[in-house]
Amino acid sequence: MNVRRRLISGSAVAAATALGLGTLSACSDSSAAEGTSGGKLDVVASFYPMQYLAEEIGGTHVHVTSLTQPGQEPHDLEISARQTAQLQEADAVLYLKNLQPAVDDAVAQSGVRTKIDAASLTTLEKHGNEVGGHAAEHDDSQGEESGGTDPHIWLDPVKYAEVAKGVGKAFEKADPQHAADYRKNTASLVGKLGGLDTQYRDGLKDTKTKVFITTHAAFGYLAERYGLTEEAINGLDPESEPSANRVKDLEKMAEADGVSTVFYETLVSDKTAKTVASDAGLTTDVLDPIEGITGKSRGSDYLQVMESNLKALQKALGAK
Repeated sequence: MNVRRRLISGSAVAAATALGLGTLSACSDSSAAEGTSGGKLDVVASFYPMQYLAEEIGGTHVHVTSLTQPGQEPHDLEISARQTAQLQEADAVLYLKNLQPAVDDAVAQSGVRTKIDAASLTTLEKHGNEVGGHAAEHDDSQGEESGGTDPHIWLDPVKYAEVAKGVGKAFEKADPQHAADYRKNTASLVGKLGGLDTQYRDGLKDTKTKVFITTHAAFGYLAERYGLTEEAINGLDPESEPSANRVKDLEKMAEADGVSTVFYETLVSDKTAKTVASDAGLTTDVLDPIEGITGKSRGSDYLQVMESNLKALQKALGAK
């Protein structure tokens, strides 16, 4: 099946950047600007973890844009008319169903031939804490809080590798001419993720405590993979407010389990984390759910930030 191939000109790249449609991979940007690529697979990614997969697997054969701008909280994304039009013209869209309701709606209504739902490429599970009053205030997360599944699969390198394999196969089908390169790039990425998994297993196998506190229940898969316990101040929605009872419970738990640190993230205010930490006599640090890369990120890409997260966990958990 042939895809609609379009040469991405330098002016188109500039226009996409001006519209805030996401960061382009360096190789896509330069070759497209020079007009020498002969056309690329035009891929729209919903947010950074999907963009990273598309760029790593697609390499020089894809032009990738992201619907979520760097620094923008992906859960809050609203799709503009321009982005809707961009989506209609794309060859493929890579997204994670049930994370961004606006993206789900736009993809469902679009005529994109290749629709890749990362959630369908691995097994999703239930994680997170019940937070009083949260579901009533945040309808978009009600399904997650009332027994739905946790979408944060990219924070588990093993599950992320499963998704990568599925994305690679989808790219091969959408663009058979470059199937061999997609297979090679996928194998390379899966190898890197395997190495990351080994780093985490070795780095967290011997720690003083297995419990860590976060503001946002994003690390359920990671905790399960490496034998840890995540206690979240909020639920799966990073903007929700915790109840007074929840905060008291966390303070007691921190003392009982030898917890030293309350983690917060780069894209959301650290106010709640610092309040809880202050009341309980704990320190604060960053544990990044990698929903976007900004100047505040501890690394320039997924792998680097995951390695920074590992160091932060090792310090907080008292790794030996």
